[in-house]
Parts: sequence; C-alpha cells; structure tokens
Amino acid sequence: MAESLTFEKVWQMFQETDLKFKETDLKFKETADRFKETDRKFQETDRKFQETDRKFQETDRLIKDLGRRFGEMGNRLGEFVEGMVKPAAVKLFQERGIAVHEVHSRTTVTRGNETLEVDLLVVNDTELVAVECKCRLTAEDVLKHIERLKKVKRMMPKYADMNVYGAVAGAVVDSDARELAESRGLFVIAQSGESVEIVNARDFVPSKF
Repeated sequence: MAESLTFEKVWQMFQETDLKFKETDLKFKETADRFKETDRKFQETDRKFQETDRKFQETDRLIKDLGRRFGEMGNRLGEFVEGMVKPAAVKLFQERGIAVHEVHSRTTVTRGNETLEVDLLVVNDTELVAVECKCRLTAEDVLKHIERLKKVKRMMPKYADMNVYGAVAGAVVDSDARELAESRGLFVIAQSGESVEIVNARDFVPSKF
C-alpha cells in the first residue's frame, strides 16, 4: 500500500530538491569560475607569446642592423687597404718585372645583365694587373677574384690583347688564402709596417688570365 503524502513530506521533498538545485548552481558557478580562470590563463599565455614574438622581431632587427653596420665598416676598411695599395702599386709590380705605369680605382663595367667591379687596375700598354683589396683576405675572396679575372677580357674588350694578371691584398691575410692565391698564380700583397709589400717569393711566376 502506497505511503500517503503529508504536507511535511512534500515540504521535505521541496527542501531536498531546492538543496540539490543550490548544489548544482554552485557547481555551475564553480565551473564558470574555472572557465574564466582558464580563459584568463590563456589570455596571459597569448600575451606572453605576443611579447616573445615582439622581442624576437626586435632582436632580428638589431641583428640585421648590426650586420649592415659591420658590412659598411668592412667596406670602409677595404677602402683603407685600397688607399694603402694604390700609391705603391706601380712600384711594387715594376719591381716584379711588370712595367705598369697607370692605376685606376673602382672600375665598374656593366654589359647586359653582368657587372664587373675591380678595386684597382694597374696597367701599361700591354699588361694589366687587377687587384682585389680586403680588410681581411680569405680563401673565398681569392676564389671570387679568380672568377672576376676570367671575365676581364670579355667585359673590358679594350684589354683583350693584353696580358692580364691578378693580385689580392689584405691588411690581414689568412694563411689558406695566401696559399690558394699563390697556387693559382696570384700576387699577394700584405701590410708591412706603414706600407705594403708583395709577399710572394722572388722567383714567383704569375698566371695569365
């Protein structure tokens, strides 16, 4: 036989239901608070990522700026070496049996899509020495200059019938650069006190390009 409902029992049921609703509402609020906290943490993490990205971009900009400045400094130091070699060039090569008498600085030739730049051209009527000047002379600089020398007669046809020689100069000359240059028949010019000198052996025979 079913138990009859009394006012007290119904009231108790309402109270229990209300308590459950309150407990459920409290859990919803706790869950909402957790979502808010999670969202706040995500926003904080995103802010930190954005700040890190900004710092990376700033660092990248600084590195590029330093690279540009070092490049400009290297160019100026190369010009300094060129300024040391130029007044001595004629005498240096005359002492090595090449009777040059003219020096031309910063020769640039453009033909079609090709451009050829030579720091110093030391010439007479039948001979030419193309000189590359660097603050620090590396093996890579030597290889690039050899490729440059191969283009001189084609890019500068007025010198096509002349004997073309090559030389590299540096305030600092890496040992492997010197060895490579000499093995490929290039003169090597290095700083000596307040002047410069050709450091190849006296019996060195330069290559013709």
